[in-house]
Amino acid sequence: MMNNKSQPTIATVYRDIISRLSPSLGDGESRAAARVIMEDVRGATPTDLVVNGDRTVEPPTLGRIYDIVARIISGEPVQYAVGSARFYGIDFTVTPDVLIPRPETEGLVDMIVSQWSGRDDLRVLDCGTGSGCIAIALARNLPFSAIDAIDISNAALKVAEENSRRLKTSVGFYRRDILKLTPPDAPLYDIIVSNPPYIARDEAAAMDDRVLGYEPADALFVPDDNPLIFYRAISAYAVKALKAGGRLYFEINPRFRDAMTAMLADDGFTDIDTRRDYLGRYRFVSASKPAI
Repeated sequence: MMNNKSQPTIATVYRDIISRLSPSLGDGESRAAARVIMEDVRGATPTDLVVNGDRTVEPPTLGRIYDIVARIISGEPVQYAVGSARFYGIDFTVTPDVLIPRPETEGLVDMIVSQWSGRDDLRVLDCGTGSGCIAIALARNLPFSAIDAIDISNAALKVAEENSRRLKTSVGFYRRDILKLTPPDAPLYDIIVSNPPYIARDEAAAMDDRVLGYEPADALFVPDDNPLIFYRAISAYAVKALKAGGRLYFEINPRFRDAMTAMLADDGFTDIDTRRDYLGRYRFVSASKPAI
């Protein structure tokens, strides 16, 4: 912590955070992290950093700020250190029990909202909900929809349920194993969406240590010899669980795009559409259950 005799200002603390984090995060990421920390802990918005930078930071707040900074320097992801992540304009509580929501996944929500907005009678299932970010974002943007969300992790479901309560959405959360889903007797859903584990184990060597060391491996990785294991299970379930004309949405590993589209075609889905994320990588696929 700084040794100034007078209480440090918002601007001073902000600059000091950047200075401390730059060696491990680099300049751009350290500035982004500093903004997140100052807004979350001190309530200082980006505008405040400029307009109200001369306001002081009280000692208890300063202590929490530098505790977070120390955790980030030690290798912990910023979002876990702060305890929140922003997704689709919403602040979600995150812990090491759930994956940190990624900006690219917002494109999956965009696809669904753009194609289904205006409907007020939808029924939606989110498979492998984690923090609940997809289900809750859909609940906020598809009003009056009935949304269910499943995950195998009780710890993840607790995080998702807390997010739903805090954000005042009515998502139903259930503990289910995606690989053991029992199809319903009659079709239930208009939309089934999933961002399941999809990283092959042989890709781990190229990944950031902050991901490997902190995020739950079971939510990241799939076997090298069966990379579509979760997609196959969800697709087989969706064949019976989707209503005629309903649609299945996946976030995917671009590496397995062709295998994904072939699998969906083999399962009888039509109108198969693959789309790129904001970085230009094929990240999403959707397909329709044919109307009878």
